[in-house]
Amino acid sequence: MANTPSAKKAARKIERRTEVNRSRRSRVRTYLRKLEDALTAGDKDQAEAAFKAAAPELMRAVTKGVLHKNTASRKVSRLAARVRKLSA
Repeated sequence: MANTPSAKKAARKIERRTEVNRSRRSRVRTYLRKLEDALTAGDKDQAEAAFKAAAPELMRAVTKGVLHKNTASRKVSRLAARVRKLSA
């Protein structure tokens, strides 16, 4: 348990930051789930629309420090390939 005032304050800050990051991560997962559902259903138009919404959301998570840049790029790349494959 934190003893010093600065450690107590740091613990409070970490708690707040954790809550914000949890909400951001949840938001990203929601967009990915919508895209995954569209891909599973085989709906080309819906999948493309969901991808266009999910890609910027992933990159936004990078700027907020929720995801690493390479992780988000890898996910976007793989999802784009799956959407392209569905279109073909």
